[in-house]
Amino acid sequence: MRKMGCLLLIIALLALAGCGQKPAAMPADTGNASNAAEGGANNGQGPAADSSQGAGGEGAGQTDASGPQQTSEQVKLTVKVYFTDNDLIELKPAEREIEVPKGQEDLKYEEAFKALQSADPGLISLWEKVKLNSAAFSEANGELALDIELPDEARLGAGGEALAIDALKKTMFQFDEVKQIEVTVGGEKVESLMGHADLEHPITRSGS
Repeated sequence: MRKMGCLLLIIALLALAGCGQKPAAMPADTGNASNAAEGGANNGQGPAADSSQGAGGEGAGQTDASGPQQTSEQVKLTVKVYFTDNDLIELKPAEREIEVPKGQEDLKYEEAFKALQSADPGLISLWEKVKLNSAAFSEANGELALDIELPDEARLGAGGEALAIDALKKTMFQFDEVKQIEVTVGGEKVESLMGHADLEHPITRSGS
């Protein structure tokens, strides 16, 4: 009996010990949990956008307002140029609008000369076939220096030569700052522009 009782007690203790141990819980998949957390933070819209890249993306293609900007501002001037009729008897004035870049107003003399070379219908330009090499103005003495090339087809008779010089003087002396005009041919001072009349060096406003 005593042995039987001891055996039953041992069995009971073993049973209690077996019931007290619970199977270990399976560890959670930390990778899946992390991914799920990230997915929840994005509300199912995919990986979160890099805010720094987003800012850069918005800036791409935009002009930096603080950087240098080029402008093409033009200054418009209305000038008078002078042509002649088919009989080369007298000068006829015509208005032209010329444009020069702001800050480069000295280019107006070159533009006025170009306007002098393009006559209205029914009129003749006395300078159409003359090539202007350069136009330079000196504020020191108010002199406008014009260097030209004079091909044979640009040469006129005595009457045409006189009108051509008058047309040039009237066109350039309309600029108040121009006090005298120095005309050279190929860089050289010549006695006569076209061989018929003396050419002054320089042509002065008082003599116009």
